[in-house]
Amino acid sequence: MRFLSYMWKGTRSFGVALDGHLILDLPSALREAAGHAPSTLDEALKSWDPFLETVRTALDVFEERPEAVNPSFLVPPDGLKIDAPLRHPSKIVAVGLNYMDHCREQKVEAPAIPLLFTKFPSAIIGPGDTIRWNERISSQVDFEAELGVVIGRRARRVPAGRALDFVAGYTALNDVSARDVQFGDKQWVRGKSFDTFCPMGPALVTADEIPDPHRLAIRCFVNGRAYQDSSTAEMIFNVPRLIEFITQGITLEPGDVIATGTPDGVGVFRKPPLFLRDGDEVIVSIEKIGELTNRVETSDEELWSTQAK
Repeated sequence: MRFLSYMWKGTRSFGVALDGHLILDLPSALREAAGHAPSTLDEALKSWDPFLETVRTALDVFEERPEAVNPSFLVPPDGLKIDAPLRHPSKIVAVGLNYMDHCREQKVEAPAIPLLFTKFPSAIIGPGDTIRWNERISSQVDFEAELGVVIGRRARRVPAGRALDFVAGYTALNDVSARDVQFGDKQWVRGKSFDTFCPMGPALVTADEIPDPHRLAIRCFVNGRAYQDSSTAEMIFNVPRLIEFITQGITLEPGDVIATGTPDGVGVFRKPPLFLRDGDEVIVSIEKIGELTNRVETSDEELWSTQAK
């Protein structure tokens, strides 16, 4: 299944994509059928397994008797403002240096264990939203195409052999990075967590649709040119190993996101380096998930808010 979050009738909602280029708005449809329903995909992930069963039942009814579905619950995606699938994960756990080709372009050894950092959830934006930053803070903002893994069950001390059972699905993610801040701070969190530095989307594709997340084409385009063009087969630590490693000491909650690392081709290691500029268009494309498109806008506005007294 392919879940999308969007703005509809003035509120944020979500639905499941149907054949025929329609979306079944799930809060509306499930409230009529069952009397209650989560309002957002973030809420649905808190009880993911029973929620999926409810949706499967609804889709079976739609397939067998499409006339039984209230047509007002069927939303054409044209004209909808598609949002990030999730807005409120408790955490985004990111992985550095997790692609062999990315290590090769830096001429560094592959890490012996996963290198973890975090991106703050306040950095999340959706497809079509604008990546923004103040040029007084950074002049070296880079792109990183990444596969995002969305957790569907509370995961603590999970062995690799069972890890995929805890995955709700996958999405595309852009680990936008202020390199001068990242390297100047000598740690990565601030330079990778500016507001708008975590574009995500366009959909959450359920795990059953992607049984092997390690054989997906992954690309990043800037102004129509492919700068990253690789495969998730280049991952050093695969998804089960990452979940096993993380959950030995950190509990993953439903809705948490793992950003699994980026392949080669990022701007900072090009000769000459390539950084994002005002007006650029950035597209992260991942096989079976789709394209995540964002534009860039920079400013040199005053750094301090006049609202704080």
